[in-house]
Amino acid sequence: MRVVALAGGVGGAKLADGLARVLPPGDLTVVVNTGDDFDHFDLRICPDLDTVCYTLAGIANPETGWGQKDESWQALQSITHLGGPGWFRIGDRDLGTHLERTRRLRSGQRLSQITAAFCRSWGISSQVLPMTDDRVSTIVQTVEMGDLPFQNYFVEYQCRPVVTGFRFAGIEDARPAPGAREAIETADLIVICPSNPWVSISPILHVPGLRQIIETKLVVAVSPIIHGKAVKGPAAKMYAELGLEPSALTVARHYGALLAGFVLDRTDASLEELIHQSGIIPYATNTLMVTSEDRYRLAQEVVGFGELEKRRKSET
Repeated sequence: MRVVALAGGVGGAKLADGLARVLPPGDLTVVVNTGDDFDHFDLRICPDLDTVCYTLAGIANPETGWGQKDESWQALQSITHLGGPGWFRIGDRDLGTHLERTRRLRSGQRLSQITAAFCRSWGISSQVLPMTDDRVSTIVQTVEMGDLPFQNYFVEYQCRPVVTGFRFAGIEDARPAPGAREAIETADLIVICPSNPWVSISPILHVPGLRQIIETKLVVAVSPIIHGKAVKGPAAKMYAELGLEPSALTVARHYGALLAGFVLDRTDASLEELIHQSGIIPYATNTLMVTSEDRYRLAQEVVGFGELEKRRKSET
């Protein structure tokens, strides 16, 4: 089964890793959010791309989920000692990624080309694509501080400002990265990973041309919210501040008619009937991914659920 996973953040990276273990080489394409990308110390930082790639390569920091394992922090310590900004934590190994990416970008290479080259170096067999090679910036609209670039909201201010909305600067002129449209068109299943719907998945869906193709495909989403709380990140806080109850049901309704199926945690099984009433087939299981075995099992169940829905649709 050919699968395209839409991903961002640690949850998305974990499920992408599970899918890469379950599917044959070449059957998985991961389209990654780049709305979080920004420039820091004049280097191009791509947090979601790096988190997905480090995870697929088996070199992600197991404690944080982001950055590389066995990291050191001497460059950052020197920067802060000299009075420089230390709010965005770049480890020494991670710094090498940003330096080489920026060098290649300045030489004229596209982000998708660079990502493919990095994946080959890291031994990643699945195709990993940025959602676009063009610059798009997620802007978080807040009560206290007005418009904030996502990394300032998320890291510098630790999600404290109250959210009123989002916009994606540059999205109107963005084009899908080479290969993204084709991967989606030929996919048997689109998996929306348990990533933040507002700031990890929405930017991908807003890239001109992508949502229209996704709407024609079999789509299954995995809830990033378990029992009213986000496993990681500010998704539940964002829902609440926008006047919506943080729940798996709210996430299912967020995606709405885009979905054929929705995977939620067993602790939220009482919501299955309401999800079904929304025209979406629910599937309850253990969605918390603590171990690599959890990732593999959940990916198996998501693919199996997708195969079941594909057969059901072909019979109706």
